[in-house]
Amino acid sequence: MGCGSSASDAAGYALGSAFKMIPDQYNSYEEVTAALRKAGLEKSQMIVGVDFTQSNLWNGKRSFGGRCLHDVSDPASPNPYLQALTIISKALWDFDDDHMIPAYGFGDAQTGSHDVFSFQDNDIPCKGLTGCEQRYKEIAAVANLSGPTSFAPLINQAVKIVRETGEYHILLILADGQVSVEEVKATTKAIIEASNYALSIVMIGVGDGPWDLMDKFDDELPERRFDNFQFVDFNSVFNKYPKEKREAAFATHALMEVPQQCQAVKRLKLLSHGPASAQALRAIPAPLQPPTNAAYMRLSCNLPNDWICTWCPKSKRHYYLNFKRKLTQWEKPTAASAGQKRLSECSGSSTASTAASSCSPRCR
Repeated sequence: MGCGSSASDAAGYALGSAFKMIPDQYNSYEEVTAALRKAGLEKSQMIVGVDFTQSNLWNGKRSFGGRCLHDVSDPASPNPYLQALTIISKALWDFDDDHMIPAYGFGDAQTGSHDVFSFQDNDIPCKGLTGCEQRYKEIAAVANLSGPTSFAPLINQAVKIVRETGEYHILLILADGQVSVEEVKATTKAIIEASNYALSIVMIGVGDGPWDLMDKFDDELPERRFDNFQFVDFNSVFNKYPKEKREAAFATHALMEVPQQCQAVKRLKLLSHGPASAQALRAIPAPLQPPTNAAYMRLSCNLPNDWICTWCPKSKRHYYLNFKRKLTQWEKPTAASAGQKRLSECSGSSTASTAASSCSPRCR
């Protein structure tokens, strides 16, 4: 199960009480695959998390011809999210025994920085790469891009899956930019906490960046038990290599730390936690339904300008928010009634205070 035993240690990586960064030491995907098998990786499950924040509207100005990074209107020109997802999924295909992929979105109008939504109703995993890609396209066509950006809910959900299954997982985060300033602390805490579990985090940056904070997450955070975070700038790799070598080079860059991470998981005995208590698992909120869910679409359709339907973690129900006018209400607003009732229970919550400034246009 997960990372098996291995007689040899990875060169240049010593486990102990002190954190040590894993060096980038492989030159081809074949070398990475061989190192994974030598490290004892028998199987690895994948978890996918996709960023649906508002900056996707403009963060492809240089790298994606000014198109929204979630634009799925042209099948002949797949967006960078689809390209990265396809390459990594194919690279890990041989290590995934059931090809069921738990997939989540974050940063849309419903989740903000406090929750994730599952790609499928009732948090059912996607069936293979094809199923994951299809659900992504359906969601990208209707999601209301919002924010702010936080990786914490996604990482916590991945930890929950690891604790429930007792198996080694790779969390693939696909995002277009930095974590929001007010969310850096929570994301940092989540990355550090995740180093206590059998989880590798691979963050792929799509779009124009900037990526300074991602490099910090990758190379620093000495409080971690092992170096569990790898960052790769999608465009820098694609622009560096000729077309025929790009996919293999990208897979190599993204997965080159996984062999040593797998050894760290094994030697730190992170697969020996035992089953998590029901109380511990309940502390991590269940994923919300996807934007394509029929009930949520009824709540969020035909809203007046600047209103969004979002989620109140405190009350565990949907409500309506107009950030520009600083108004919230339980009832679905109409052009005549919007803004007539204040919602005091949520007006001081993190949801209301940090939500995006407006309901973003969808990518067409």
